[in-house]
Amino acid sequence: MKKVKKGLKVTIVVSLILTIFVYLNNSSIFSEERTREPILLAHRGLAQTFPMEGITGETCTAAIIYEPEHPYLENTIPSMEAAFEAGADIVEIDIQPTKDGEFAIFHDWTLDCRTDGSGKTRDQTMEELRKLDIGYGYTADNGKTYPFRGKGLGQMPTLNEVITHFPNKEFLIHIKSNDPAEGKQLAEYLSKYSEERIGNLSVYGGDEPIETLKENLPDTRVMSKETLKSCLLSYEVLSWTGYIPGSCKNTQIHIPEKYAPYLWGFPNKFINRMEDVNTRVILVAGDGNWSEGFDEKSDLERIPESYKGGIWTNRIDRIAPVINSGR
Repeated sequence: MKKVKKGLKVTIVVSLILTIFVYLNNSSIFSEERTREPILLAHRGLAQTFPMEGITGETCTAAIIYEPEHPYLENTIPSMEAAFEAGADIVEIDIQPTKDGEFAIFHDWTLDCRTDGSGKTRDQTMEELRKLDIGYGYTADNGKTYPFRGKGLGQMPTLNEVITHFPNKEFLIHIKSNDPAEGKQLAEYLSKYSEERIGNLSVYGGDEPIETLKENLPDTRVMSKETLKSCLLSYEVLSWTGYIPGSCKNTQIHIPEKYAPYLWGFPNKFINRMEDVNTRVILVAGDGNWSEGFDEKSDLERIPESYKGGIWTNRIDRIAPVINSGR
């Protein structure tokens, strides 16, 4: 009986010590405080927004926009300029390969929703795409008026035009397919730029093109569902000890706010650990299914005051002034 009691005491003491260790090792209270403001990521630049309820992959979002509050169209150089001027640190852009080997900055797989063209975007040459009015399909009143018709003519840029127009700015490039050939094509496309310029570019997209791009440009910060899953599952299993898995190094992590509190050390300790291995953390709104952002001042109330990682927003014009004023 005495041996049983002694064994029980040892178990309790060890469990208590282990609990204290896990708590102290993962508490943000004792982590280094970052004095800078959060990183602001403007989704598609400064864009027209729309209600997220009921959105599917087939929804023509240009046909359900809110009443316009600004004159900018997503994925255009003017919208990127406006986003950076408003306070964005990074702008997210979408790319589509063209028939003549370019990359057009455009979100949709097809042209029918936003433009006066039709068919697959990638079946066109860049010259053909430049002739389109990319503001043609936008309406906020079920088609009664189209406030951007005629204002988007020739506004679809190439990836090279964006990179050269903003030589010192950071971009998150979105590959809109799961084609490994597209990852290889993008790697070859980017390899003509300096290491310094490539260092300001991150890429995310389908598992296969991201894997191929990483093989060809190993130092590029990338993200896919596979890289995200590999990092976070390993982190949850191992990183209560402070060990950071290799799958979490030199990558990008988009964390839905719904799951962020369950990560060891979130927010400060987690952010510090990721930054120490050259990984950027971006917090997205909701459960991560769609491009939900922190778009209103009230949305920011859900983010811990001490959070210094990245914030995904569709309304950089609303959010940046709040962040820069200290909330």
